[in-house]
Amino acid sequence: MAAGMRLRSALTTVATLGTLVVAAACGGSQPATSASAATESSPVSAAASGSAPAPGTGSPDGSAVHTHAGSPVGGSHGRPLRAGERFERLRIPTSYTPSAPYGAGTDDYHCFLLDPHLVQDAFITGINVLPDNPKVVHHVILFRVPPGEVAAAEAKDASTKGEGWTCFGSSGLDDGAQLENAPWLGAWAPGGGESVMARDVGVPLPAGSRIVMQVHYNLLAGTGPDRTAAKLRLVSGFANRKALQTMLLPAPVELPCRPGHDGPLCNRAAALADVQKRFGAGVGQTANALHLLCGTDPPGPVQQCTQTVGEPATIRAAAGHMHLLGRSIRIDVNPGTPRARRVLDIPVWDFDNQGAKAVRPVRLRPGDTLRVTCRHDQRLRDLLPSFRGQPERYVVWGEGTTDEMCLGMLLVTRP
Repeated sequence: MAAGMRLRSALTTVATLGTLVVAAACGGSQPATSASAATESSPVSAAASGSAPAPGTGSPDGSAVHTHAGSPVGGSHGRPLRAGERFERLRIPTSYTPSAPYGAGTDDYHCFLLDPHLVQDAFITGINVLPDNPKVVHHVILFRVPPGEVAAAEAKDASTKGEGWTCFGSSGLDDGAQLENAPWLGAWAPGGGESVMARDVGVPLPAGSRIVMQVHYNLLAGTGPDRTAAKLRLVSGFANRKALQTMLLPAPVELPCRPGHDGPLCNRAAALADVQKRFGAGVGQTANALHLLCGTDPPGPVQQCTQTVGEPATIRAAAGHMHLLGRSIRIDVNPGTPRARRVLDIPVWDFDNQGAKAVRPVRLRPGDTLRVTCRHDQRLRDLLPSFRGQPERYVVWGEGTTDEMCLGMLLVTRP
């Protein structure tokens, strides 16, 4: 496969996530929200934690998202509707029982095509994901399907046996490899609740659109049936609001086995082949293709990636995503320059609290740089139940509960 094709495959995989938001792996099942996190106090691609007034209602920082942490399954008791808003509840059409789609592995990523019944353009102004079976639902991501792509999505759904389709790495549709404007509407992962956006922002959804709900099922926790739902706040029309977009900042993960620990999966090639066996060749190629985007650091606990901004934007919130071996994550704007600004700093990573963090608006110009830096630690294998019985391995980017990711997320508005 040509380098350009491998890079496209990698970026399409990254547009998954991770999953707040983010795509994710293992751990408890609390919520987060991507574009939905642009709420009244901390706007981003994952459920925000903390709160502040909305812009126009006394917000001191102009942030965009407010998340209501509530029940561990998504928080059903959120804020009342505001003027012009209505609720639209979307649910997996029929009960789905997850299983390892390739006969191996402990994770099932499955996509379901949902219809929000839009007869006119609308803004999404809030999202609340409601896992039906929180024991096995590990994370949820909502992807937009524009009207022009609905027929292809319906054809894919109809051609696949049973409800929905397998979708490791992305929605399973040709939604492009867009890091500066990922096709996310929202995501659910540990650490949040209902996200209600500020009154001046929203995520546009044209009339006739569909939504793909990607659910990551953690089979280590069981295989019980599930009918997860999402409750959207909608406002008709596109006037008087700024469109929120999600920017994704992935970095490679290259984490060798510890000295004194050995085994067949401590060989990188063998570990990569195992990822491909469990998730398909496309996802397996991401570990290599991310180096085309980011360059190659020496294998070790700290990895980073620097990207150049292509379009002007204003950061409204930031979030990070790693899995269980994560120790810390940060996002820097223009590092090493007089304009340097750290917009996310999580010195002690907590998988069960992946909420977005409000950011005082930071304007990005074309040519600015964004850097995500992650630190992982193989010693956590000895402490966490999810690794019990799992062999030591060379860890690369992967979709599974015991694989790893390094993903920064920014929620932005554009001029």
